[in-house]
Amino acid sequence: MKKDLLKYSMQIAMSKQLLSRKLITEAEYERIKRKLMKDYGILSDLMA
Repeated sequence: MKKDLLKYSMQIAMSKQLLSRKLITEAEYERIKRKLMKDYGILSDLMA
């Protein structure tokens, strides 16, 4: 479980970097985030 949470966190952080550098749109970021949350079984986004 810890390993999955670490992988999820790293992928979210990388996605946020892409968003901040304007390499992806807000909509693309949200799609990525929702997919990652589903894939890793994350129920809520406490960072929102």
